[in-house]
Amino acid sequence: MSFTVAIVGRPNVGKSTLFNRLVGKKLALVDDTPGVTRDRRPGDARLMGLTFTIIDTAGLEEADEESLQGRMRAQTEAAIDEADLSLFVVDAKNGLTPVDTALAEMLRRRGKPVVLVANKSEARGSDSGFYDAYTLGLGEPTPISAEHGQGMIDLRDAIVAAIGKDRAYAKEDVAVTDVDIPPSENEADGEDEEPIYDDTKPLRVAIVGRPNAGKSTLINRFLGEDRLLTGPEAGITRDSISVEWDWRGRTIKMFDTAGMRRKARVTEKLEKLSVADALRAIRFAETVVIVFDATIPFEKQDLQIVDLVLREGRAAVLAFNKWDMIEDRQAVLADLREKTDRLLPQARGIRAVPISGQTGWGLDKLMQSIIDTDRVWNKRISTAKLNRWLETQQILHPPPAVSGRRIKLKYMTQVKARPPAFMISCTRSDALPESYTRYLINGLRADFDMPSVPIRIHFRSAENPFESKKKRT
Repeated sequence: MSFTVAIVGRPNVGKSTLFNRLVGKKLALVDDTPGVTRDRRPGDARLMGLTFTIIDTAGLEEADEESLQGRMRAQTEAAIDEADLSLFVVDAKNGLTPVDTALAEMLRRRGKPVVLVANKSEARGSDSGFYDAYTLGLGEPTPISAEHGQGMIDLRDAIVAAIGKDRAYAKEDVAVTDVDIPPSENEADGEDEEPIYDDTKPLRVAIVGRPNAGKSTLINRFLGEDRLLTGPEAGITRDSISVEWDWRGRTIKMFDTAGMRRKARVTEKLEKLSVADALRAIRFAETVVIVFDATIPFEKQDLQIVDLVLREGRAAVLAFNKWDMIEDRQAVLADLREKTDRLLPQARGIRAVPISGQTGWGLDKLMQSIIDTDRVWNKRISTAKLNRWLETQQILHPPPAVSGRRIKLKYMTQVKARPPAFMISCTRSDALPESYTRYLINGLRADFDMPSVPIRIHFRSAENPFESKKKRT
């Protein structure tokens, strides 16, 4: 049985740096600004033979419960209660503060094992801060440098001593399952089967949108608990936090992301890091839910976010949040449908669901739309069906003629899914107009029931078998 460790401490002592060191990746945002981390972020840690779950937390501060700092503190206290062990990080370079003393007292009251960690011990003049840490009454401090990776063996030994050797090195039974690997383009060329959609495979979903659209509130409603920090302030979420839960027997891994403002307004380094983290979450996800504020929908930034998601090739679903604040719902719904079709022609047929993250209204319908969209995103069509369809399309609307000779579309196959991409062998591929490509894409959407997902068509000029003979003569 594995164990869970929470990293706690006041702001700017290096908790996120230590978290990144233990998970071996730069998952948490790190900046000199105090209070960068706000939500609690879990990760899989490895430390000199130990494997455990690590939780990065917000810096603990004394604050009113209703304030942002107070709500951040509540999230950190929840992580301490959830964990088997806490790593209490202090700053050996700058020494102790009254906040450190108050936090030490809080951890003692919890009655759970605590490892006192003196970070930044490599700095000149850190000895006094290291020895001051003894006054906290939590045992001998472990000197480390999270930034440079120093002291990790001592940290491992301190964790083993606190949690117990049997617990620290206990192994979990891991079931080996088949890994779902999408077929390569070469494999897809010869494929003539239409695989059945696997509705048991875990699904990765990213929640994106403008600041204060209600993304974190929506995820909390799905989970049934206040797992993510929320509030009236815009831009609360900074890191892209992942949470897992089950929906009708299927594992859903959902990513909360920072609100994405217009690029011209993003000037601070920290916000740029947050937006970059959100973009990584989009690329990692399979389906992306773009959350609109139903009271002020279709801002320019909303449309740009949708366009970004589609250009990344992700399956997209629109969620019109704060529906509980709408009075004339029928009229607003009709207006939203008209604007969706008019303003998002590149996403024809995109699924749009009115919801309320505050009350939970419409969430089942949203999840079903996510599953249905992912099913289309993974869709494969047999080569035989595609070529029969291509022949029909050319009869209904023949390709244009170039220099008196009509372009011929000879052969079509699907080269990949996720998103669906097709290759058509033809003559004079460079002369085929963009309008005819759109005609074919719209036909694929309609005839094979493929709404809302990006569709790619690549054209390849057929080789002339007599070309080499001409060159020799």
